Amino acid sequence: MILRAALALTLMTTTAIAQDDTMTQETLNLWLTAFEARAEAEGITLQTLEQSLSGIAFLPDVIERDRNQNEFSKTIWAYLDTAVSDPRITAGQRALETHSTTFDAIEAAYGVDSHIIAAIWGLESSYGAVRGDVDTLSGLATLAHEGRRAAFFEAQLIAALTIIQDGDAAPTDLRGSWAGAMGHTQFMPTTFQKLAVDFDGDGRRDIWGDDPTDALASTAAFLADAGWQTGQAWGVEVTLPEGFDYDQARRTGTRVPSAWATLGVQTADGSAIPDSFKGGSILLPAGHRGPAFMIFSNFRALEYYNRADAYVIAVGHLADRLRGSGSIQADWPRDDRALTFDERLELQELLTAAGHSTLGADGIIGPNTINAARRYQRGSGLVPDGYPSLALLEVLRQGVSSQD
Repeated sequence: MILRAALALTLMTTTAIAQDDTMTQETLNLWLTAFEARAEAEGITLQTLEQSLSGIAFLPDVIERDRNQNEFSKTIWAYLDTAVSDPRITAGQRALETHSTTFDAIEAAYGVDSHIIAAIWGLESSYGAVRGDVDTLSGLATLAHEGRRAAFFEAQLIAALTIIQDGDAAPTDLRGSWAGAMGHTQFMPTTFQKLAVDFDGDGRRDIWGDDPTDALASTAAFLADAGWQTGQAWGVEVTLPEGFDYDQARRTGTRVPSAWATLGVQTADGSAIPDSFKGGSILLPAGHRGPAFMIFSNFRALEYYNRADAYVIAVGHLADRLRGSGSIQADWPRDDRALTFDERLELQELLTAAGHSTLGADGIIGPNTINAARRYQRGSGLVPDGYPSLALLEVLRQGVSSQD
């Protein structure tokens, strides 16, 4: 096994380790010693381990960032204000023009809309300008050691070591986001292994270098594998009629656009949606007080990239803006605020205690929490939009207080 000096990295201060003072560089070193045996069992050689793991550092900041991801910790309107800003739109249109030949070739090869690929590039690295500076191996080891999602991050760490062992990159090349995502479009190591492509034909799948070709093509390959449908929309902003049954605004309630139209659902700009856009469902990312969207199968394909509704809407809306469409027309409920991580946990626990299980409390608002919130709202005479707002949390708290 690799010998490590626990005192070699004494950079960490008591304040820096405030996330969990039981985790230190020394405990990470002990974890790595046990991990090496598991990595060897997965085919990682001693040479690769020695080459790659000798300088691993404990990074407490990545733990804090894992628990406060922007897509989940910000309101969607605050997230979109940054994600689809005027400077990002202008830079994206310039990038599409500069790399037009590359984008055209990638769209022809994979059938994925160039504007969608450009939007992902813009969100993930500001079109290559900000690819991340966190040491990937250290970040992944820290998160695997932390334990909240140990199996996931350990698998990513082994995949990163495999990338090094296969000669796709050197350890020093592997830099990116706090979560281990790398390159222009921020591929996780397992995703790189499965779906990265050598589109420029130079014999190397290079998502890290200044030339974005392989990264952009790899992103198109990813979405094609996820079920992207050529010629289909991701979604469209709609208006809902007075008296709309909000219980129908759920991901499983799919209809063709003409069927929604008979219920009074119309596009915000008055245009018709062709029935060739299959599987339309209504999404209310800010509840009944905010904009409504009819989303289609390509929305679900984008979720494989990032499951947060805020992220998928940002990609879709930025792509629309890059091709010249206007901004979202309906107002967001800007008087509201996002729930903190602890409040999201509390919401999930209170919903479950009220008989509407969220199937676990992890602080991440997903379909299980939204469905539980909808059931509670319906039974309490509230608008059943499933929106996990501060107002809903306060109602749940009052329910607990009234039982005391």
